[in-house]
Amino acid sequence: MNDGKVYKFVEFVGTSKVSWEDAAINAVNTASKKYSDLRVGEIIKQDLTIEAGKVSLFRVRINISYRFHL
Repeated sequence: MNDGKVYKFVEFVGTSKVSWEDAAINAVNTASKKYSDLRVGEIIKQDLTIEAGKVSLFRVRINISYRFHL
């Protein structure tokens, strides 16, 4: 019998008015409400919104892996 494990990736976008770190944490927290056994997060893209010459929103796109139970 094969004891190999299977992982699946889902993509989330997290946002924060404070930092990219908080945006990533928000994405992971949201993912954990739907998926169990989260494993690895990989930041794919970071961007931000600028209003009146100041950063108003940090955004991260993140691939999050979770163990797929067969």
